[in-house]
Amino acid sequence: MSLSTRLRRPQQSDDPSSSSSPPPSSFYSKVDKQGSLSNYWEPLHFLLYKSGFQTWEYSSQFALRSYLYILFHELVGRPASWLFAEEKLRVFYAVRIFLALLSVITDTVLHKRVGLSSLAFLELIIPRMSVDDIIFQVSCQAHSLSRRFKQAFLAGAAISVALLVSSVLVDHYYYSGWTSSLLNLLIYNVAGGGESHLYGTEGPLYYLRNGFNNSNFCFVLALLFLAMVPIARKKYAPNLLIVVSPVYIWLAFMSLQPHKEERFLYPIYPLICVAASAVIESFPDVFRFDYDSQGNSPTVMTAKILRPVVLSLILCASHARTFSVINGYSAPIEVYKLLEDHDDVGTGSILCVGNEWHRFPSSFFVPDYVGEVRWIDDGFRGLLPFPFNSTLGGTAAAPPYLNSKNKASDLQYLRDLDQCTFLVELQLSRPFPSRGSDLSTWEVIGALPYLDRELSPAKYRSFFIPYLWQHKNIFGMYKLHRRVPK
Repeated sequence: MSLSTRLRRPQQSDDPSSSSSPPPSSFYSKVDKQGSLSNYWEPLHFLLYKSGFQTWEYSSQFALRSYLYILFHELVGRPASWLFAEEKLRVFYAVRIFLALLSVITDTVLHKRVGLSSLAFLELIIPRMSVDDIIFQVSCQAHSLSRRFKQAFLAGAAISVALLVSSVLVDHYYYSGWTSSLLNLLIYNVAGGGESHLYGTEGPLYYLRNGFNNSNFCFVLALLFLAMVPIARKKYAPNLLIVVSPVYIWLAFMSLQPHKEERFLYPIYPLICVAASAVIESFPDVFRFDYDSQGNSPTVMTAKILRPVVLSLILCASHARTFSVINGYSAPIEVYKLLEDHDDVGTGSILCVGNEWHRFPSSFFVPDYVGEVRWIDDGFRGLLPFPFNSTLGGTAAAPPYLNSKNKASDLQYLRDLDQCTFLVELQLSRPFPSRGSDLSTWEVIGALPYLDRELSPAKYRSFFIPYLWQHKNIFGMYKLHRRVPK
């Protein structure tokens, strides 16, 4: 993979996260990748605090993102900003907890409607959903999925139309013009109106690898659902096939697109759990024959025992994945928190970030005494996010330096590095120099280990294996530097 691609987008197969995790993960898991960060958390920060980074997708010239999605976050973010005043980190976590609670509620509704005993367990341990998936679940679970599909379809269609109309109205307010972000997005990614293939391109097996990394054996079982349908004798099987069919349609459609990101699988995460739980529930039906109506044969009893065994295997794999992600990749979110302890430098200081721009955890982690966050040139030649420009119109602006071709702007880098007060760097075992190694200029005020995915074997870095995870993987140091006073 080229350097530009690596810097443009971290590898989600090894470095995933979710913006709406269960409560513990809401505190300890890393923040999502820069694409999602700048497209969601940064606009939210701008709405709340009048500062934040803007990507070209939020330029009114392109309008690929809807502010309706941001308003769902602002429902909690706005009151939290009043309650916690300048403590922006608390606002950030309040929003994440809010998303987690919504996820729990919709998981419960899904479990009750479908009626699969193992579903609640899988929903608890498999990666969570974001707001768009919650809306999807609410519409799909408006009526019983096993019997009233016509009503469920009509309810889902009505909610979809209502959301589409709401999106257009909300975006008219923020973009100061009539536009449809959904239509713009389809034109860009599907109809050839954009250049999505310029970065983040992956092979056809990308989503299969990511599906196993993030949902492990649950993902494998979900793919086996089609094979189980003719075998299973559960009354829900034919109808449930209609429900989980988007898993296969979505995987096939997204795999055909050159630009791939792990977060594109979020809409089918709940259905992956549904399909997997249906397969687990159907284990005894594979071995039940017509003459064994009671299902008391040794093979059927063995199949029943197999269900908790498989669930335990999924649980262990999920915890191993969670441990690897949190302990291997959480350094950025922890290092940026250290800025809170260095306000003695005075207001107006500048935080500089080089090739670690894509792991910047959001402006919520930047204290008010820091006047600017600036990117510095470390060789990346793609377009980087710019601060929202209130002079040009804020959310309604169409800045000339933003483009849909991923072409770097001459204005995106800070050229005078002497202005930097703080510096964030990831030091790896590579044959290129580190700015922070100049001890006459920089002092280290925070350093945490960060898993080096390029030098660590995939089978050891992806899942935690006791002893081997620590000794087989290679770690760099994620560092926060402060300029030495002269």
